[in-house]
Amino acid sequence: MKFNDIKSMAKQMGINTYRMKKADIIRSIQRAEHNIDCYGTDRVTHCGEGGCLWREDCLALAQRYAG
Repeated sequence: MKFNDIKSMAKQMGINTYRMKKADIIRSIQRAEHNIDCYGTDRVTHCGEGGCLWREDCLALAQRYAG
């Protein structure tokens, strides 16, 4: 998902995204949805949330930092 789409989603949820990084915005969205705010954390190695909106991007992020 593109950064501007993520910011738009957050703003629709009433989240102020000013000066926030992508990972922080996504975690704020996760908290607002009453989910675990785990995006970009080491939880991805044992995450069982196959239907997570952020999963594909989260896995790619984890691979970048592991490699």
